Amino acid sequence: MKLQFDRQQLRVRIDEDELATLLGGGEVSIATHAGEAFVLRCTLQLHAHQAARLDGPATQCHLHLPEAAVRDLASRLPTRDGLQFSIPGHEQTEPLRLLFDVDVRDSARRLKTARHNP
Repeated sequence: MKLQFDRQQLRVRIDEDELATLLGGGEVSIATHAGEAFVLRCTLQLHAHQAARLDGPATQCHLHLPEAAVRDLASRLPTRDGLQFSIPGHEQTEPLRLLFDVDVRDSARRLKTARHNP
């Protein structure tokens, strides 16, 4: 899993193995050690709701994505079109724009291999 923050936008990119883990009811986690200062952790899971949700403190965030939307995306792979969500902010803060996608290069490689190795 890769996370990319840019102001009020968070991009989450996973590979197909991680997608399979999510679709199987599991979770995907990532940890970045910022020297001796702190560790940033993020866990990604699917849930039955229609909206994306972000919980927890900044160093231990939990991201929940709508299972139906992720399953629909999985059925269309490989595609460059990912999912977009808006997560409301506090009071007058601009919402967080969440972009979620599956690595197209990984999907394309797997599809090519499957075609050549029936």
